[in-house]
Amino acid sequence: MRKLSAVLAVVGLVALTALGLASCGGSGSSGKEGGVLKAGYPGFPDYMDPQLSYTAEGWTAMWNSYIPLLTYPHAEGVEGSRVIPGLAESMPKISNGGKTYTLQLRKGLKYSDGTPVKASDFTYAVERLFKLNSGGLPFYTTIIGAEKFLETKKGGIPGIETNDDTGKIVINLEGPRGTFTNELGLMFVAPVPAGTPAKNLSAEPPPATGPYVITKSDPGRGFTIERNPEWAKNNAKLIPDWPSGHIDKFDVTINRNASTQVNEVEQGKSDWMEGSPPADRYAEVKSKYEGTQFREEHTISTYYFWMNTTKPPFDDLKVRQAVNYAVDTAALERIYAGQQAGTHQILPPGIPGYRKFDLYPHDMAKAKKMIEEANPSDRNITVWTDNESPNDEAGAYYEDVLKKLGFNTELKVINGDDYFTVIGNLSTPDLDTGWVDWFEDYPHPNDFFQPLLSGESILQTNNGNSAQLNVPRLNKKIAKLGAEQLGPKQESEYAQMDREYMELAPWVPYGTRTLSTFVSSAVNLENIIFNQTFGQDLTSFEFK
Repeated sequence: MRKLSAVLAVVGLVALTALGLASCGGSGSSGKEGGVLKAGYPGFPDYMDPQLSYTAEGWTAMWNSYIPLLTYPHAEGVEGSRVIPGLAESMPKISNGGKTYTLQLRKGLKYSDGTPVKASDFTYAVERLFKLNSGGLPFYTTIIGAEKFLETKKGGIPGIETNDDTGKIVINLEGPRGTFTNELGLMFVAPVPAGTPAKNLSAEPPPATGPYVITKSDPGRGFTIERNPEWAKNNAKLIPDWPSGHIDKFDVTINRNASTQVNEVEQGKSDWMEGSPPADRYAEVKSKYEGTQFREEHTISTYYFWMNTTKPPFDDLKVRQAVNYAVDTAALERIYAGQQAGTHQILPPGIPGYRKFDLYPHDMAKAKKMIEEANPSDRNITVWTDNESPNDEAGAYYEDVLKKLGFNTELKVINGDDYFTVIGNLSTPDLDTGWVDWFEDYPHPNDFFQPLLSGESILQTNNGNSAQLNVPRLNKKIAKLGAEQLGPKQESEYAQMDREYMELAPWVPYGTRTLSTFVSSAVNLENIIFNQTFGQDLTSFEFK
């Protein structure tokens, strides 16, 4: 998952056993009930549509509105990384050698507009995902018939069988997939009512099943989240362990000036800053408010610069390797002012399979020599980054490195609201190289390979494979490992694959982020849950 400015992570291995949803933040609180919480987002989410959103801003906003069949607990750390039942009564029965998943929809559920939730709504959500060419679709292409449906956009997906009378849902896969339980817990396949238009609904989000519903969405400016009227009347008793929340209304405004956001939180004009304080004020905020209004949140993430491997100059391996030698991760640590730890590989610390290595220790002299030897015919490069601090500064640093290597560069700084949509559209001209971040969708190394480096993830729109790298032998390895249950053998193979990809140097990975929660003095910081998949849990916010 990508983050426009600040992001989420999951720690530890996933347990696939069904335990109850954690109710932290939902009861037993000493704070006040109700109220309107004013929040500042550094940028509008990529989409306010459950089948489309693939940034943490969107997932944080919508987690408590769109509940999938499976989900993650309202808890932190390892506890928050388990897969548990959501709209389904229990965890799926897995049969047929790992190829068939059988679930039962909870009876009597309703959407926020009063429409009954049906088993076939799951099928509709998956088909809508494919019709929209969502960035999440590679997770579900192993469903029988899904690939054909992606091509034709008609005829249905025969691998999904549902019965609206009984609520039974059967999903048949072409082969075993060890991560499929995790992927059923992602918002991409959260049910929506049949007939929901197959278009971007960010300005008018679909009806919700969770405790909150998005009542207003003004892309680029803000959005409003309020209590779902059908939750208290109906769904709460059917999903009793899902917390109902304390706040009545979240009024979210887009404020692109991080320093102004800090001032507004300090003055009590805003109650929560969803992004992190700017690099030049981070130490000040941490020193003054840590433990009372401010808390650091450690993530499992990789920040990197991608290089388009399909055209000059980055179709030349030696050029890509030279750029890796030229970038100094220590310099980028300084730019992020203590909010980043340098790394130089695909897998970040904390993910299963991580084994520390660095094939390209910083050596500018070596990098220049390699460029001289490669003698690229095309030295005109467009460098892409977003306008949110310190990503814009990281992009400027990267551009300067490329200039020192002898390239003629143009830096394109794009509004953070639109950045991933722009660079994810392959028709955008001059997609040469640029900045990207990635925070895990679920605690499994597959999530750092399949969506980002597999050939099947090269999409015309919502493209996740920014380097457009397509290596058949490694595509097969990703598919093979994805079909297996994660264990020590698989972890070792993922570690080896990390090294194999870095030998091809499609990216310049440079760090893993530390994020933060910063709230006003009126908000109870202690009870706020930072779930490592979805970020700050809106149901855990409350006023003192």
